[in-house]
Amino acid sequence: MWVLTPAAFAGKLLSVFRQPLSSLWRSLVPLFCWLRATWLLASKRTKQQLVWREPDETKEEEEDPPLSTTPTSVNYHFTRQCNYKCGFCFHTAKTSFVLPLEEAKRGLLLLKEAGMEKINFSGGEPFLHDRGEYLGKLVKFCKTELQLPSVSIVSNGSLIRERWFQNYGEYLDILAVSCDSFDEAVNVLIGRGQGKKNHVENLQKLRTWCRDYRVAFKINSVINRFNVEEDMTEQIKALNPVRWKVFQCLLIEGENCGEDALREAERFVIGDEEFERFLERHKEVSCLVPESNQKMKDSYLILDEYMRFLNCRKGRKDPSKSILDVGVEEAIKFSGFDEKMFLKRGGKYTWSKADLKLDW
Repeated sequence: MWVLTPAAFAGKLLSVFRQPLSSLWRSLVPLFCWLRATWLLASKRTKQQLVWREPDETKEEEEDPPLSTTPTSVNYHFTRQCNYKCGFCFHTAKTSFVLPLEEAKRGLLLLKEAGMEKINFSGGEPFLHDRGEYLGKLVKFCKTELQLPSVSIVSNGSLIRERWFQNYGEYLDILAVSCDSFDEAVNVLIGRGQGKKNHVENLQKLRTWCRDYRVAFKINSVINRFNVEEDMTEQIKALNPVRWKVFQCLLIEGENCGEDALREAERFVIGDEEFERFLERHKEVSCLVPESNQKMKDSYLILDEYMRFLNCRKGRKDPSKSILDVGVEEAIKFSGFDEKMFLKRGGKYTWSKADLKLDW
C-alpha cells in the first residue's frame, strides 16, 4: 500500500491543477483530508509495531516466584511445663500439651525433608516430661534415623541425671545449660532457685558429665536488671564452654508482659547501653556470642508444642498452622523468620560435635 502512495498523491495533484482557479480551493479541501487520514493511519501502525512486545517482558519480570525459606535450624519447644519460675521467661506454661511421640517424629521427618540440618529441643524444661525419656527418644531418632548433623538441647540442668547421658549422650551434639549468675542469691531472686539445690554447683557437675560422655557444653545467660553489673569472666573461662550465648532480656506480649501473660518481666528489662557495658566487661571471653533484642526477635525458627511456627514480628507470638496439617512449606510462610539476621547473629556455626574437634 505504501509503494502506491506517492503515485496516488501525484495523480490527485495533477487533476487539481487542470481545473479552473475558481474550483481549485474546493478540490484542495478533500485532498488535505485524504493526506491527514493517511498520515494518522501510518502513525498509529508504526507506534503499535514499536511497543507491542514491551508488556510481555514486564509481566515476565513481575511473575518471578519468591525464594522459599529453608528450615536449616529449628527450635522445637515441645513442652511449656517447667520446674523453675524465671521472672523473665518468654515461653511460659500456658498449656500442658505434648504431642504423642510418633506424631512428633512425623513432624521432625517433615522438617528433615524440607532441609533441616539442626534441631534444638527446648521448653519449658525438656527433661521434665517423662523424666527425660521422651526427649531422649527424640534425640536418638534425630541422630540415628534422620541423621541430622546437629542435635542440641537447652535445659536449666536441674533434672538431668547421669543415667540419661549413659543412654542418650552419644546421640547429643550440644547441651546448653541456662545460668544467669554465679551468685546463688541472684539465681534465687531471678527464679532459678529450687529448694536446697545449688544451681551453680549443679552446673559444675553437668560440665563434667558432658566431658565424660563427649557432649559439647554450652552456657546460655539472660542479662537483666539483677545480673547486669556482674563480672562472670573468671567463672566462664574456668568452665570453658564451646559457646556462651548472652541474651538481652526480651519482652514478648502474652508471655512475659501484657494482660494475658503469666510473667511480668518489665522489672527485669535493661537498656541497650547497659547491655553493651556488660559485653565490654566480658570482651576477653573468646566464646561469648551476644544477642541483643534486635538480633533475637525474628532470627529464630520457633516451633511450639503443636508444631506451629511462632511469628514474633509484632512483639508477640502469633502461631501458623501446624506443619502436621499443612506441611512445612506452607506453615513456614507465616513464621516471620529473618534469615539475613539469622546469619548475621552467627546462627550457623560448627554445630556437630564430630566437627568441633574438642579435646575430651
